[in-house]
Amino acid sequence: MEYMPEVIQVIPTDDFKVYVYFDDGSIHLYDAKELILKGIFKVLQDINIFKEKCTVLNGTLAWSLDDSYDESTCLDIDPFVIYEDYPEVSEPMELFKNNKDEYNCNTDKNTGN
Repeated sequence: MEYMPEVIQVIPTDDFKVYVYFDDGSIHLYDAKELILKGIFKVLQDINIFKEKCTVLNGTLAWSLDDSYDESTCLDIDPFVIYEDYPEVSEPMELFKNNKDEYNCNTDKNTGN
């Protein structure tokens, strides 16, 4: 059976990237700079929305713009695309150096993980 990647945590950054943590222990760095130039994703060009609405929903990276955490209204990215097409990276310790409360570390809203 082929591995089906599941996102368990996301950490958005100030430069429109997201550290995406998978259930196999790997961390991939998703660069959304091109994504936010297109269609419905343009709303994410506001860095505050990008960071504050970034979450995990049903095992994938998502943005719940209306805070409903409803999969039918969120913007989401296929976890397989992130896993296969974006680089695996190390734990981003520099994000936690100054003030860990400053960063939005989000987990799956449906499972509470």
